[in-house]
Amino acid sequence: MESRKALEMTELLTAAQMRAIEQAAIESGQVTGLELMERAGHGVVEAVFEEWPELAAAPSKAAVLCGPGNNGGDGFVVARLLKEWGWEVEVYLFGDPARLPPDAKANHDRWRDLGPVRPYVNEGSDAFWLEPDAWREETLIIDALFGTGLTRPVEHFGAFGWATQLSGWRGDGQPIGGDAYPHSRVVAVDMPSGICSDSGGYLRTDGQGKYHEDIRAHLTVSFHAHKLGHVLADGPAACGKVVVKGIGLRQPDDARIVRGLNARHHVDLGKRLAHKYDHGHALVLSGGASRTGAARLAARGALRIGAGLVTLGVPGSAQMEVACQITALMLRRVDDGAGLSEVLEDARLNALCLGPGMGVERARELVPVAVRAQRTPYAVLDADALTAFQDDPKALFDMLHDKCVLTPHGGEFARLFPDIAEKLNALATKGPAYSKVDATREAARRAGCVVLFKGPDTVIAAPDGRCSINSAQYERAAPWLATAGSGDVLAGFITGLLARGVAPMQAAETAAWLHVECARSFGPGLIAGDLPEELPKVFRGLGS
Repeated sequence: MESRKALEMTELLTAAQMRAIEQAAIESGQVTGLELMERAGHGVVEAVFEEWPELAAAPSKAAVLCGPGNNGGDGFVVARLLKEWGWEVEVYLFGDPARLPPDAKANHDRWRDLGPVRPYVNEGSDAFWLEPDAWREETLIIDALFGTGLTRPVEHFGAFGWATQLSGWRGDGQPIGGDAYPHSRVVAVDMPSGICSDSGGYLRTDGQGKYHEDIRAHLTVSFHAHKLGHVLADGPAACGKVVVKGIGLRQPDDARIVRGLNARHHVDLGKRLAHKYDHGHALVLSGGASRTGAARLAARGALRIGAGLVTLGVPGSAQMEVACQITALMLRRVDDGAGLSEVLEDARLNALCLGPGMGVERARELVPVAVRAQRTPYAVLDADALTAFQDDPKALFDMLHDKCVLTPHGGEFARLFPDIAEKLNALATKGPAYSKVDATREAARRAGCVVLFKGPDTVIAAPDGRCSINSAQYERAAPWLATAGSGDVLAGFITGLLARGVAPMQAAETAAWLHVECARSFGPGLIAGDLPEELPKVFRGLGS
């Protein structure tokens, strides 16, 4: 079966979408549930041996923790395959074997021909309690407890004791998995137990935050496609590395499916036999004296990404400061709303960047002029252009149109959409939990324009429900982006693409993806000013 590297993907599924795909395949006669379970088990073993080839060469010991649903059925298949490979395998079941789904029960019975199933019940009973003292450090732990089917916190089921014992066996007080116990290997089937597969957050019964007993895998093996929880919130830290294994299913054409961005989603940004004005004219508005750096970063980003011309609109107090700092960029005095209206009379000016370093008072005056301009140019609103309307977000939303893009970070998002942020940040006690995808889609509908909600799990949504995630995690991790001014450059990238005629949703997606690629290309030591200068190298690598 074919595997894909982490984050090289084009779709991210909810648990319900994955169940629908499987059910459609079964009902059409394409495959049986037992065949899907068998393929999944083979995929897990294949992924384990690919990740740790030494385990394929020398049989070892595994503890397989099976849950009460089909995820547990996958675990029974894994146990059988490892046993047939010569491994010593212990299998534990949380739940009543008689109440397992039919396919999981069939694989439970197949395993019983090879070895016992140790039941788990609460402490004090006569049934087996986990026996970590009997496990060697090198034991492979297979977490096939709940997977994508989790709808309540694991401690609600009483299964939390397993995690407590495993944590104690590790002896380091750290979450299960990770690097603290390098000789243990934890493999999650579909999703580490405890994580909501739609939101990427841990389901909790109280507000105590992260528990020492959270299961964190070294390797997570999923099937057919990545799930939203692999890239949102706590998901990446819990999953370790994610590998997707094909199980012979077809992907339906469903506009509701969230896209994960990759190299195939960037637009062709080459310039061929064209005049500079054919690639647009962007205007970036700056703040006053000593507050022009953010706008200059954004303007440089817009220019590097290919806008034909970029002009900085600055108040008179900052003209000399900016003139001494720039080359290639144009300079225009914009003191107030009347001055901006005059500048916007130039029909060749087709994209605006509002917010970076602008100042709240200046933003309050100029944003209405910009977004209500008679020609309605494209507009990116970032930073101060968002904060300026925190006391009356509706006033901003009433001005916006479908040529706008909002680029809030978490704090700005909460100020503009306080009720949505409250739902997103609330303790999740049942699944599917409200996710960053849900929040961004709701915000885009309310604002009536594209919203790019920043973070390592950047979510981009349009008012019509289209949504994508640009994940800077796993193999695309770019922690160097956590530096002052990087968001200003991103706003400039989007503005430059809008100036070039790229539609708002695609401009936001392409800019976000290139932003991460520039950071990865440059590497440690990155500062915001390096991002635009790295673009030519990234473009060459893409063949643009």
